[in-house]
Amino acid sequence: MSEIDYRDVNRATWDERVAIHVASDFYDLPSFRAGAGTIRRFELDEVGDVTGRSLVHLQCHFGLDTLSWARLGAEVTGLDFSAKAVEQARRIAEEEGIDARFVTADVYDAVQALGERYDIVYTGIGALVWLPDLTRWAETVAALLRPGGFLYLAEFHPIADTLDEEEGARIVHDYFESGPQIWQCPYTYTGSEVLQNDTSVQFQHGIGEVVTALASAGLRLDFLHEHDHSLFQRFPTLVRDGVYFRRPEGSPRIPLMYSLKASATRA
Repeated sequence: MSEIDYRDVNRATWDERVAIHVASDFYDLPSFRAGAGTIRRFELDEVGDVTGRSLVHLQCHFGLDTLSWARLGAEVTGLDFSAKAVEQARRIAEEEGIDARFVTADVYDAVQALGERYDIVYTGIGALVWLPDLTRWAETVAALLRPGGFLYLAEFHPIADTLDEEEGARIVHDYFESGPQIWQCPYTYTGSEVLQNDTSVQFQHGIGEVVTALASAGLRLDFLHEHDHSLFQRFPTLVRDGVYFRRPEGSPRIPLMYSLKASATRA
């Protein structure tokens, strides 16, 4: 599938999802409007204080995470390829009185579209599966960073995508599958509204591929943490533990998410 094909197909489904997601309990916009943030505790601990630092959020959707970083003191920019998502993000920022810049562009065009460099590039939470070329992505990230700046990525662990959907206990999919995967699902992940644009194109990326791409782009890996929790009930056997979902007590643990920080060491 060509770049034009995968972008057009995915943009259509993400454009349609915006209104559904804004109205969903999953994103809980009323709580955000009441002052709640959407950044996860482990992310706050790993990123640290962002006061006065410039931060760009790649693949920001309709901007709740971006705007949450702004509330924490960052000078934020959000970028997404869905014009409808960016329009919604701008509307929320204006209504909540949050200073933020939002730009419509594909992530691979971010350097030209944004025209500046940042202290922090933030991304993840289901973002990388929409990108076919991680080498090009990492080069984009490196070009967006000021010397001494860093990438922070929090993502779902690719090992979870190899497991059976019933229990998440058996490996049934190829971890090293690299080609485009075409999915048809009538629903988005937030609810039961039927999608008209129900086809998406996704790309699986192993941990080694992510780290190698960043190293090849000249970034220094500061840490790579694997987490035994997920942000949603990825498998029916997962149980809620506070705000996260984990395997039942006594079950062998597996990584369900990972996070990493990679720093720019040169101009």
